[in-house]
Amino acid sequence: MIFLQTSGDGLVSMLPFLAMILVLYFFMIRPQMTKQKKEKAFQTTIKKGARVVTTSGIHGKIIDINDNDNTVVIETGAGKIKFERSAISMELSKKYTITTKK
Repeated sequence: MIFLQTSGDGLVSMLPFLAMILVLYFFMIRPQMTKQKKEKAFQTTIKKGARVVTTSGIHGKIIDINDNDNTVVIETGAGKIKFERSAISMELSKKYTITTKK
């Protein structure tokens, strides 16, 4: 006697695998994509004079933006450094800037 597997049994056995893919998408892939979109939008809207932090952790102030080769010149405590625009991670909030009393 030959037993044939019905199509319903195949679908039930695939259900846990499909559930894992959905969980992976909604908790890992989708948030990463939205974060990348926000970062890209931020990098295209940066302006001169903004205080920023690079992906390597260097804090500085943007003094020049070159749209031809997508670079920015940042003034730090050690001098001026040229970075790729994609290396700018975030803008420093005015709330966290430290002012010195004179």
